[in-house]
Amino acid sequence: MYGLDEDTIRRFFFDIVKGVLKYGPNNKFPYREPEIQISQDFSDIFNLAFTTLSLLVCIYEAPPHLRREFIDTLRVQLVSSRLRAASKPLMRFLGSNLEEQWMRSVNLGITNWIRELKPSSNDFMPPSPLFSYALSARRLWKVQLYCPMVALSVEYPSGSTKEERLQFSLDYQQFESVFQFSYKVIFKENWIDVMVNVDNIRCDVIPLISETLMSKQGYGSEEKHFPSRISLQLTPTLQSDIISVSVSKSTDNPIHEVGLEKGLETSFDAPASLGITISATETHTMSLKPWKFEQSVYGDSAILNWFLHDGTNGQEVFSCKPPKLALCKPRSWFRNRYTSAYRPFTRQGGVIFAGDEYGERVCWKVSEGALGKTMEWEIKGKIWLTYWPNKHKTFYSETRRLEFRELVYLTIEK
Repeated sequence: MYGLDEDTIRRFFFDIVKGVLKYGPNNKFPYREPEIQISQDFSDIFNLAFTTLSLLVCIYEAPPHLRREFIDTLRVQLVSSRLRAASKPLMRFLGSNLEEQWMRSVNLGITNWIRELKPSSNDFMPPSPLFSYALSARRLWKVQLYCPMVALSVEYPSGSTKEERLQFSLDYQQFESVFQFSYKVIFKENWIDVMVNVDNIRCDVIPLISETLMSKQGYGSEEKHFPSRISLQLTPTLQSDIISVSVSKSTDNPIHEVGLEKGLETSFDAPASLGITISATETHTMSLKPWKFEQSVYGDSAILNWFLHDGTNGQEVFSCKPPKLALCKPRSWFRNRYTSAYRPFTRQGGVIFAGDEYGERVCWKVSEGALGKTMEWEIKGKIWLTYWPNKHKTFYSETRRLEFRELVYLTIEK
């Protein structure tokens, strides 16, 4: 590579990595250089790291009249097929902890750039706002996602809040997600079963700046979006070997409990009579899990859906607004939602779906002719992220959406 020895290339590469991390929210993150092997395809990995650093340098330090032209040029390079293919080995070199810091550095820069251009440009295209990659290992598929919240389009409603401090808190966040599936291949007498289970799904919205700055210019990091719907579609791309697909049942329907409530009313009409009125009223109560899981089939595709429901009226949160009366009640489920004992999220504001609760499997029956083949599966996903007020008093609410598509592989072998 350019006639340099491996030690020089390695030192130069790690200097670039440190340069990217320097622009992040935690630039004092303890950094330990991982072991890497310089291979033939390392030049693409090196170019990806160098182009990423160049992007951040342009965002923060390029002259204003040249900045957009430079960034547009770098954006085209970053979304090229060669550099996108290099992203997976780059993340493998960095390891999961450095990967998170790397993506937060990049997406903080993108967030600053988008916020700078939004007021003056309606046709601005963010530089590769969604970053995703997939890994296929023995009996395991994994998809990793990162996206700055400011880059997502608003679905409900269209537009943005006029409160600058609230917009600041909503924008300076990053969505991070991991989808893990376990699979196994079982050989039957006349066909082959390929069974896929949800192993782990994690979705989080993480602040890109310090809490001090978030509270000073915004309303704190807890005024943020939360996952409200997740939709996944798993499809074998070569369907000539597929015989059928089966899914398991969805979550149970809500339990309706009917109770009879009796009340006694008395009234005194002085001086003539004592009137006693007895009335009986019937009340309906509904027990509903906050998250509902559903499976369905379309052709040879299995579709998995998770919906968050409003604990007050049972409506799907992603497509509705919070009731105005509930906004005024401090004990509404979405108020102080990250500290309540009944919260449908983790304390950090994310969600985790594990195989013990959402581990119902999807099974494809495959013909015996697939033995020895490496089959390709497509994983397409849509994720809705909703903002309802947490501690801040406002009537504003919104839902944003992102989409991704990745390919994973498995080999049919005994």
